[in-house]
Amino acid sequence: MKTAISLPDELFRAVDAKARALKVSRSSLLAQAAREFIEKREPPSDATDAWNRALAGTPPSGDDRATAAFQARSKRVVRESWRKAR
Repeated sequence: MKTAISLPDELFRAVDAKARALKVSRSSLLAQAAREFIEKREPPSDATDAWNRALAGTPPSGDDRATAAFQARSKRVVRESWRKAR
């Protein structure tokens, strides 16, 4: 769907520059930005769901053992928090 929006000049220039740097269209950049904005503001259904989504989005670091340790600690914290809440 086509639409017209108004942006302050400096924001338009920043969007235009970033789109060129990423080699994507302004429309594509703005659509992705809108998706991420909306997604980040969706209320989690519960704390466990929020933790699981956060962990799933954690990119692996160069040290897979460190990533695995972080995920294990995070899951343990969630389980302990859930038990205390009961």
